[in-house]
Amino acid sequence: MSAAELILWAALSILFWSKGLNRRFPAMNYYLALRAIATPVLMSVLYVESQPWGRDHRIGEIYYFGFFATYLASTVLLFFICIEVFRSALSAFPGIAKLAIVIFRWAAVVSIIVSLTSISYAHRGIYIIADVSYGLMHSVSVLELCLLAFLCLSMNALRLTVRDLSFGIALGFGVLSSADFILASWISRVASLTDPLQFVYESLILGTLAIWMVYCILPEPARKPVLMPASSTIYRWNEIASALGHTGTKVAVQQPANSFFLSDVERVVEKVLARNMKGRESET
Repeated sequence: MSAAELILWAALSILFWSKGLNRRFPAMNYYLALRAIATPVLMSVLYVESQPWGRDHRIGEIYYFGFFATYLASTVLLFFICIEVFRSALSAFPGIAKLAIVIFRWAAVVSIIVSLTSISYAHRGIYIIADVSYGLMHSVSVLELCLLAFLCLSMNALRLTVRDLSFGIALGFGVLSSADFILASWISRVASLTDPLQFVYESLILGTLAIWMVYCILPEPARKPVLMPASSTIYRWNEIASALGHTGTKVAVQQPANSFFLSDVERVVEKVLARNMKGRESET
């Protein structure tokens, strides 16, 4: 299973780059490149550590720090990938996309703070990296699942199809985040790399890579322009969101009190003129 994962990471990274998808999803391209490079390196270090002569050179610590360095870098890239998926899915509504990204960033900050404050910090010293890494991945996994739920619930309103690449990326990360969520929740009970939980985790990773391979190989349908009446709710939301943050042109507005005062003066003058005209008519 690890060998199959290594082949799929490398093949998917090459396929993603060859089709020019790296220009549309640059953070996703960096994520695939990171996993394609780090996976064989970590597997090689793990193989060396399993040998009797490798344990004398503290190879296990090299694997430990290399694994969690890749884990933290993946967590950061996943945050930017979620923003890219947001921007691609809401490309027809730029105003809503801008507002949604701002809200998503604040939600990510709050999620990270809550995760870091709820960590048990069972380890001490440099080994606290494991607790921090799993806590951050836990919060990012929740964001990925929320992103997938948002796309599933709003596909009709956004005119988004199941074959769209942004939905495929979100679907794959939904499966992968479920795997990370399970691993982060049960990591304290895993005794070895042959634990049944490790096989479940590896199966979900292979399923995610298979989903992304299918989406990259199949042609993506062209996004159709969204046509809607000006009275629709989503159109008004998009216009309101687009107007937020723009000062616009300043217009000089007359004070209401002055206008009311002038209108009262005009009425008094009209009444005086009318009385004078009536008085002259009665005299004649």
